[in-house]
Amino acid sequence: MNLKAFSPFVLALALAAGCDERKEPATTPAGAETSGKTKALKAGAAAIQGEGPLNGFNIYLVGFHPMKQDPAHQMEAHHFCRQVNEDFTQCVLFDGDAAAANMTGVEYIISEKLFEALPPAERRYWHPHNGEILSGQLVAPGLPRVAEKELMKGKLNSYGKTWHTWATDQGDTIPLGEAMLAWSFNRDGEAAPGLVSRRDETLGVDTAAIRRSRQTLAPLARPQEGVDALKGKFGRPTKDIPGVVAK
Repeated sequence: MNLKAFSPFVLALALAAGCDERKEPATTPAGAETSGKTKALKAGAAAIQGEGPLNGFNIYLVGFHPMKQDPAHQMEAHHFCRQVNEDFTQCVLFDGDAAAANMTGVEYIISEKLFEALPPAERRYWHPHNGEILSGQLVAPGLPRVAEKELMKGKLNSYGKTWHTWATDQGDTIPLGEAMLAWSFNRDGEAAPGLVSRRDETLGVDTAAIRRSRQTLAPLARPQEGVDALKGKFGRPTKDIPGVVAK
């Protein structure tokens, strides 16, 4: 996202915007209640040490990820991201946006230019983003619509490498097993029934309206690799999303 492209007014709104609704974490981590000593150490560290590299993770996105090896396992992902430069973004993933949300993974986002420089063996780890954007499923809660659309325009044709490390959606109270490589939805009908509507109700967003507003971005979308990686693996009818084309 090129913040310089925003007017000062829109930029101020974008940086100050928040979401009135809060998505609580899916599970409570195992372990004893935090002691007074630990709370004091935590408060002291926050006051003295600061946020360090976490400062700047202030781009908030919410989307969905099916696991590449198990497409039936689908997670709502709350991304808190830092735009490192014009071509590279890094995000920490949570199962909500409340203070108690659990960290469930990481995602790196690269531009089409950086993706094209990757060797073929590496590209299989990177999912395309045009389906998420043009379907309206990837949202930036709380941003004014004009700022959100500009942000998504900057992410069009990009790719993400996502590892989920904790399946809180399945009730795990600590991270178990191997990290799971996540993918993207690239056709209507791939998301499990109710997955998107539950998110919309909780966060107060309207995916259908967002999708309609983004149709003017479709002519800017170029064919992407990975669009067909999970084609036919969801066990229900699907249909193409206008503008989302396999390379």
